Amino acid sequence: MSQRDLGLLEVRPIIEGIQLHNSVSFNESFQNKTLRPVIKLQHYLIVEVFKNYIRKHKNVFYQISLEKRIAYIENAIQKDIKFRNSLKGIIIGQFTIEEYELYTQNSSALNKRMMNLVKKRVIDSIQLLEPTPSVA
Repeated sequence: MSQRDLGLLEVRPIIEGIQLHNSVSFNESFQNKTLRPVIKLQHYLIVEVFKNYIRKHKNVFYQISLEKRIAYIENAIQKDIKFRNSLKGIIIGQFTIEEYELYTQNSSALNKRMMNLVKKRVIDSIQLLEPTPSVA
C-alpha cells in the first residue's frame, strides 16, 4: 500500500455502529467501509461547497421555506449534473487506489448511495447553510 493510501486511511474518522459482517452486499459493505467515513471526513467541505452553490444561484435558498429548502438541496444534488460531479470528485479523491478499483466495478449503484448519503448529511446540517455575517 502506498504512502498516499496509508495517509488517507489514517485520517478517516471511525464510525461507531457500522455493520461490517459477511452477510451484507458488496455495495453495502463499500458504503460502510469507504463512503460513510470519507463523507464524514469531507462533511464541512461539502457544506462550504453547498454554500457556494447557493451564492452562485443568487441566494434564492435563503428566501424559501424549510420544506422548499429541503427540496432545493435534493434537486441540486440529484439534477444538477455539474454540481453532482463536483461532489463525487470531493469524495472519490479520498479513495485509496484499491477502493477506486472496487468503485469502478459498480460505480452507478455506488454513486446513488454516495449522493443519498451526501443529501442526507446536507439536509441534517441545514442550519450550517445559513449565511455567516461578514465582518466589516
